[in-house]
Amino acid sequence: MITIKQLEKKFGKFDVLKGISFDVEPGKITAIVGPNGSGKTTIIKTILGLVKPDDGDILINDKSVLGDFLYRKDIGYMPQTASFPENLSVKEVIKMIYDLRNSRMDLNESLINKLNLSSELGKQIKNLSGGNKQKVSALISLMFDPSIIILDEPTAGLDPVASSHFKEIILTEKKKGKTIILTSHIMSEIEEMADHIIFLLEGKICFDGSILSLLTYKGESKLEKAIANMMSEVTKWN
Repeated sequence: MITIKQLEKKFGKFDVLKGISFDVEPGKITAIVGPNGSGKTTIIKTILGLVKPDDGDILINDKSVLGDFLYRKDIGYMPQTASFPENLSVKEVIKMIYDLRNSRMDLNESLINKLNLSSELGKQIKNLSGGNKQKVSALISLMFDPSIIILDEPTAGLDPVASSHFKEIILTEKKKGKTIILTSHIMSEIEEMADHIIFLLEGKICFDGSILSLLTYKGESKLEKAIANMMSEVTKWN
């Protein structure tokens, strides 16, 4: 369980997060959505310990993690665009990550096969397609069997087949009781995968609940229309 309590963050004169509070429950996929600049990335970076909030707290299993770093070993993070040393092979990058964690290298052949990466292990990163680089990022985010998985636009750059396989992997991880955060601009993907949705606008939460309750609340059958409806209402009142 991740608990966000009254999180606030400013960058210069800009209020990026304005007293954000919500829970991310285990065994569910929680989607954080909103337009560019709404605060999604800042929330993820505060959970990862890459940004220090000005106020508020972040708790994992009821324990504050602010100022700590050991909790991050239990997080698998897949950024929207990963950057790896271009001159290393895929296998060398994997070994480097194991070395950084002081762990004995143990290739997860099952996961590698599911991601269709077996034939890419000997290739240098610079020679991979964008989609295969994304698969390497997916592999690294999952290969230590993390209890918390954070996915930032995970299917960007993946072809439809690879995207479908990866979503199946994530849904399997959910069944194991993992705590999963997902961001995506593809509303059909959110609708397909997520159990819970946090909708942000200008650093504030405009909706926190199940996708079904949002659709019912807005009287829509598609998430994309419900979100557009909500954005237009908030803009009108502002």
